[in-house]
Amino acid sequence: MDMPDALLQPSLMAKRFRGFLPVVVDVETGGFNADTNALLEIAAVILEMDEQGNLQIKESYSKNIEPFPGAVVEQAALEFTGIDIYDPEREPEEESEALREIFRPIRKEVSDTGCTRAIMVAHNAHFDLGFVNAAINRNQIKRSPFHPFSCFDTSSLAGLAYGQTVLAKACQAADIEFNNRDAHSALYDTIKTAELFCKIVNRWKALGGWPIA
Repeated sequence: MDMPDALLQPSLMAKRFRGFLPVVVDVETGGFNADTNALLEIAAVILEMDEQGNLQIKESYSKNIEPFPGAVVEQAALEFTGIDIYDPEREPEEESEALREIFRPIRKEVSDTGCTRAIMVAHNAHFDLGFVNAAINRNQIKRSPFHPFSCFDTSSLAGLAYGQTVLAKACQAADIEFNNRDAHSALYDTIKTAELFCKIVNRWKALGGWPIA
């Protein structure tokens, strides 16, 4: 049975980023060393594209993570993020299971949109990508849904679009509400980063930057 032509055409999302699905990620950690410091929180926001080709938030996911055995958790990092790793209401999950649960809907969205792979969007993205890659290696997850080194960095994009590289200031410049009291929660920061990324991409489209004939 022949497939309808509409089903054979790549989605707008697959066309927009050369076959990559942008997924916004933020991690909160126990320090700056991806190999030795704990991954404490991870959040991901899946984006979708409307019929006009504008990006918008589709779904969000987040997990609190138990420090892996032997992980270093620096007190300065906890004071910065406000995370209490001993809080019983935190309900952390084992690192391997948390990652697999976060990755499952990302892989499904990659398949559903006809994309080839996800690409990480984050603020100072190589920090987040480094921690995710280290956790993937540590837990012997066979294939990451993300490109191993390419990413979209909203710090650089916001510097170009709004002249601001700090997330809170970039959101303010983009007229996106930002509450500093909620910052440094992985889910909150991911949602704000997603709103910022969508606004920059959609603004570029409105100025005639995409699609390119």
